[in-house]
Amino acid sequence: MKPTTPLKRAPELKAFSHDHHHGLLLCWKIKTGMAKNIELKRIKEYVNWFYQSHLQTHFELEEKYIFSILDADNEHIQQALKEHKRLNDLFKATSDLETNLKSIEKELEAHIRFEERILFAEIQKSATKAQLETIEEVHSKEAFLENEDANFWS
Repeated sequence: MKPTTPLKRAPELKAFSHDHHHGLLLCWKIKTGMAKNIELKRIKEYVNWFYQSHLQTHFELEEKYIFSILDADNEHIQQALKEHKRLNDLFKATSDLETNLKSIEKELEAHIRFEERILFAEIQKSATKAQLETIEEVHSKEAFLENEDANFWS
């Protein structure tokens, strides 16, 4: 097994990487809730809360301030935008909850891994100091607030 080394993240992008951590936790919570046979509607309510409270804004900020650092026709930007659209559609879907939740869990995790391992690494190489400072400025400094009423995963 090949050892993995931690990725060096530009300090200005760390808040977005922290968001990604919460996104990965969402994936874990979906998987855990389903394994515990939690009512799918209850899981979906939490997923909706997470999307509306955190993920929508995260996607918007990435698209406006981070993705714009690279050319619009960059293959990684095109992939990220396509994945954002697909994820937005999944989060807004209201039918076939089991399939939908499994898709969110799988596709969100893959998307976050792609952004962290490939896209952000490329952006760090191309961004100017001013662009990185803008990224840091636009991200809210507020701590992540969990929806304690939804704790179905513990």
